[in-house]
Parts: sequence; C-alpha cells; structure tokens
Amino acid sequence: MSKTQTRKSDARQRIVETAERLFYAEGVRAVGIDRIIAEAEVAKMTLYNHFASKDDLILAVLQYREEKFDGLFEKWMGRHTKAGKDRLEAFFAALKDWFTSPGFRGCMFINACAELADAGHEGSQFSAQHKERFHAMLKEVIAETGGSKAAESLTPAISLLVEGAIVTAVMEQSPNSADVARDAALALVSKNSKKRK
Repeated sequence: MSKTQTRKSDARQRIVETAERLFYAEGVRAVGIDRIIAEAEVAKMTLYNHFASKDDLILAVLQYREEKFDGLFEKWMGRHTKAGKDRLEAFFAALKDWFTSPGFRGCMFINACAELADAGHEGSQFSAQHKERFHAMLKEVIAETGGSKAAESLTPAISLLVEGAIVTAVMEQSPNSADVARDAALALVSKNSKKRK
C-alpha cells in the first residue's frame, strides 16, 4: 500500500470513528458534517472523497459500530462464561456490562431507526438487519442452554425482553433491567424444559 493510500485509509477511519462517537452521543441528525470534519481534523474534500453524502457516512458508521459492538459483546460474554455462567446467563451479564459502560446511550441501531424515520433509508435497513443478526446470535445462545426447540419457540419473546431492557436502561439510567430480563428469560426456558418432560 502506498503512503497516499495509507493516509486516505487513516483519514477514512478517523472520520468514521469520529462520526460514530458523535452520532452515538448526540444522534445522527443532530451532528452536522462540519462538526465531524472539525473533530476528525480532515478537509471537507477528504470527507467527500470517501463519502458522497451524510447518508453514506451514516451507513458506514453503522457498519463499523456493528463490528465494534459485536466484538465487545463477545468479549464480555466470554469473560462471564469463564467465570462459570452458562451462555444465556453470560449473555445477560454482558448486557448489564454494556448498560454500565461509560457513555451508554442505548442501542445505536434503535436510535438511528428512530431518528432517520424512514424504513427505506439504507441506515434503517442496515439497523433492522443488525437486529436480525443479533437475535440469531441470541437464538444460538438459547439453544445452548435450553435446546433447539426452546430456541425456536422462545427467541421472539426473549428478544423482546432484551430490546425492552435496552430502552428501559436508557430511560431509567439504571442497569437493573438486564437482571429483570434475565430472570424472565430463565423462567421461560425453565418452564419450556418442564413442558417437554
């Protein structure tokens, strides 16, 4: 890779990371391009060389956020499974870790969908796809704890518990909703396993 390409890649990454930080803290509509340019310390032309529009930047930020968040969440879950929790308990412990992390402001994908207010926007579509992938991962976790039949029947309900816990954590400024959701999810799995016996 040439020095010019490296500089361009570094600049693009700096723009995405800056926009991700600002969008998450303040919202995708509240933060303007000029602010991102100033805080990323790039020229306006540099930003537009990488992103044709703010909508393109929003999509790139959401893609970056998914990769970053998935890695963090897996790390948190791994720490809890190493401490002896089963995967479903580890999932909710990781959720609570997220709720107590510095600067927590809910789910960027839920926030972006609400702000964009357009189901056809690429950012909204990517956010919906992210949720599908996140719920598919949750389904695998439920299957490890309660079996594949439990995962098939319970994933929609437990996904709603998770999404409700996220919103409640923001509104109440408390991580306790992770514990409430965990207890409800474990009760559902336990009830389901008793039915099968």
